[in-house]
Amino acid sequence: MPRLSEVIAALENLWPAEWAESWDAVGTVVGDPDQEVARVLFAVDPVREIVDEAVQLGADLIVTHHPLYLRGTTTVAASTFKGRAVHTLIKNDIALHVAHTNADRADPGVSDALAGALDLRVVRPLVPDPSDPDGRRGLGRVCELDHPVTVREFAARAAARLPATAQGIRVAGDPEALVRMVAVSGGSGDSLFDDVRAAGVDAFLTADLRHHPAAEFMADRAHSPLALLDAAHWATEWPWCELAAAQLDEISDRHGWDLRVHVSKTVTDPWTAHAASITTDSLGAPN
Repeated sequence: MPRLSEVIAALENLWPAEWAESWDAVGTVVGDPDQEVARVLFAVDPVREIVDEAVQLGADLIVTHHPLYLRGTTTVAASTFKGRAVHTLIKNDIALHVAHTNADRADPGVSDALAGALDLRVVRPLVPDPSDPDGRRGLGRVCELDHPVTVREFAARAAARLPATAQGIRVAGDPEALVRMVAVSGGSGDSLFDDVRAAGVDAFLTADLRHHPAAEFMADRAHSPLALLDAAHWATEWPWCELAAAQLDEISDRHGWDLRVHVSKTVTDPWTAHAASITTDSLGAPN
């Protein structure tokens, strides 16, 4: 079996820390470099349900997309939920490694996995990484569909192929407009609106779209007559777990490590239910 340090070196080769945003917190959070690793669990969030799943699975390493500590802390006391996670990990000899915005920028990365889940052909990064001479790394992806579909049909495709969540897919724009080119970005994407406008796409699928940026974007239809599709944050990033697990599987086979690699199916999206508004002939605010 490989040591943790060997597995981490392989993961850092896939997602170097220098690709992460300056504000990010990536890398190994918990773990003894000399411990042996036989079983690895991939997940989006380092929350209690995932830690408990790793304990039950007998995993030696959890790899998550989201950091456990994105901002500084002064305590890992078990009276806090993050401290409890650290205590549980250490007591059970489970390491935790994070690949966040460095995995967003990778080739292939989070948005490639999202495009793959939606059966889209990746054309180029939405925001190319200037440090990549091949022009393949960067944030988001610009993609093509095999044939044009309506916004309504594309939203239905996303709802069917992404993991099910309470939110589903929200749409802004003409449901009957045709979609040929799509920009996608796993996770929060409204900071990329200027890049989406410049990309010449018909639709943008991402997550966490806020009222004011989305409203302003849609109001500027003279420059951007395209649709917005807003999915749950967790759902847009979960496909990366399967991609990343397959990458580690390939590395394990190449090195003869015989790792057992798993992807958590636990839904850690914080929203648990959805009550649809009642549709009437005349929509509007209550009197």
